[in-house]
Amino acid sequence: MPDQPPEKATPHPWRRSRPRRDAVLPDAPVDGFVDLVAMSNLSFLRGASHPEEYVMEAGRLGSGAVGLTDLHSVAGVVRAHVAAREHGVRLVPGTRIECWLDVETASRGADWETRGDGRPPSGRLDLVLHATSPAGWSTICRLLTIGKRRAPKGACRITLHDLIEHHRDVVVTIMPCDPSDQSMIAGLEGLRRLTDLARRDALSLAVQWLEEVEDEARLSVARALSDRLAIPLLAQNDAHMHHASRRMVQDVLTCIRHRCDLETAGDRLHPNAERRLRAPAEMRRRFESMPDAVDRTLEIAERCGGWSLDALNYDYPAEVVPGGMDASTRLRDLVAVGAAERFEGGVPPAVRERLDHEFRLVDELGYAKYFLTVHDLVEFARRRGILCQGRGAAANSVICYCLGVTAVDPTRIDMLFERFISRERDEPPDIDVDFEHERREEVIQYVYDRYGRDRAALVAEVVTFRGRSAVREVGAAMGVSKDLIDRLAGDLEWWSDGAVDRDRIRGMGLDPTAPMLDRLFEIVDAVMGFPRHRSQHVGGFIISDRPLWTMVPVENAAMPDRTVIEWDKDDVDAMGMLKVDCLALGMLSCLHRAIDLVNEDRAERSEASIRDRTGPRRLEFHTVPAEDPAVYEMVSRADTVGVFQIESRAQMSMLPRLRPRCFYDLVIEVAI
Repeated sequence: MPDQPPEKATPHPWRRSRPRRDAVLPDAPVDGFVDLVAMSNLSFLRGASHPEEYVMEAGRLGSGAVGLTDLHSVAGVVRAHVAAREHGVRLVPGTRIECWLDVETASRGADWETRGDGRPPSGRLDLVLHATSPAGWSTICRLLTIGKRRAPKGACRITLHDLIEHHRDVVVTIMPCDPSDQSMIAGLEGLRRLTDLARRDALSLAVQWLEEVEDEARLSVARALSDRLAIPLLAQNDAHMHHASRRMVQDVLTCIRHRCDLETAGDRLHPNAERRLRAPAEMRRRFESMPDAVDRTLEIAERCGGWSLDALNYDYPAEVVPGGMDASTRLRDLVAVGAAERFEGGVPPAVRERLDHEFRLVDELGYAKYFLTVHDLVEFARRRGILCQGRGAAANSVICYCLGVTAVDPTRIDMLFERFISRERDEPPDIDVDFEHERREEVIQYVYDRYGRDRAALVAEVVTFRGRSAVREVGAAMGVSKDLIDRLAGDLEWWSDGAVDRDRIRGMGLDPTAPMLDRLFEIVDAVMGFPRHRSQHVGGFIISDRPLWTMVPVENAAMPDRTVIEWDKDDVDAMGMLKVDCLALGMLSCLHRAIDLVNEDRAERSEASIRDRTGPRRLEFHTVPAEDPAVYEMVSRADTVGVFQIESRAQMSMLPRLRPRCFYDLVIEVAI
């Protein structure tokens, strides 16, 4: 299995360009033809191109728009949306689903592996859905949520009945199917009889020309089926790659998915590289006898082009604000109470000035509910006796300090609040709260119970191909011997950032000019950073004021009692959604046990004095002194085995030279 990197090998477009969320998408002209059916590499091990590559290629080809339709997913749509704003291309977002024709068949849930001709087996229709409005987008996300929540992780079971129940503001394209399959024809008849779809002219039948011997026969069948069902034709390329150069990558990904190699894959591979984006002029030539099918793509693109993902509204839940109050007032009240406890002699004028500055920025950016939600989680943990501590840039906030989220007085650290929240950076605040690792699950289930699984879910984590995983899986798909794969994967010094050290390869007893090795290196370099599968974030929660499926699908995680949205942390940042990090830290469990042991020892040694109230008071986490000279003397000796953050040999080698005397010294030392 691929290792999970701390950073993506291929950066999210949001991290590269950082366009403001309020940027206006140019009214890009749509000309000639639009590829509406495209599967990115976030349809894991199916598509061979990043979502943003489709957008850039569509701009280069001159169509002015492109559709993104990942299988049972909208995981790539945010990346495509950000790239579309950057390059002035119109994005037509959607999804592709396998629609089961009856509930009984769906309940058996056999995974569909596509035949060589790309058509589904009996009992299922291959459909593409595009949204014509924000309400249509919610329809798509709700359908995917229904299908994913009734299936195990990684599967989706949507029935024709689900589509009949939920089809508001979507247009449906039926991908090529077998007209001899009577169950499929019955399903098509059922779709055609949907009054709303018929009234809105929201059904199309896909046709394609893929330079295969069956093309003419397929077109004839499609024409006949279109006439029989009165459904207009729509030309498309069923794109699995943005450019023909990715053909071999697509073949290798298919082999990885099927656990076979190129030699034995057979008709599971596409016969050529025609499933890619094409220029409008080329499509006009290919479908010269069917111009209406090409025009239909422009019509659908126009109908879906009156909105973008920027129209999706996200707000924090209202439960954290008592009735009759607004969030800002509630936050100020809680901070005032906390400030009186933190500053026993009265809040210093400098602190009041910093608080006023922070409140102005929080009010301006609308983050009051976010702070209240974090405070709610911290208060729950304290009621349950669970140690927790906020960290990261949040330590620069006096608000967090007064709320008890962080324990470090920010007035002792001369850091700007804007390092935590800044209007110029146009990104949400990030408060990481660590909980005892043995009891963090109590906090997670509290979030689900308080807000409901419709409105709270963990953020996804996309696991990508890295060096060793890429070499091993690509090598196996190409039929490379296991011993050679082990040698190459065991020592990656021969390869860095796509460059192959040929001398080192020769030193391994291999010929770097061998065609097989040359192709292996090329494909490994291409798939680096490609998504491999979706996992869950270590603790990042998205909590919304309305059902999450109005914005993004929710699916089951592999762990019991966990649900996850499809978007990762970069996606939610790009969409302006606020993430609360409920993280687990083993050192807090250790500290809790240490405090309990100290209290047990004090109780045994001071039983008599406790009776006459003269014994030492019970030690609590908040009563541990902030500055203890004995602690810093121990740190200066580098006697820090088991001390969190400064227990590594690298840190211990620096400690005697730095001789920290206060917390601020330690902050600098850890940063170094």
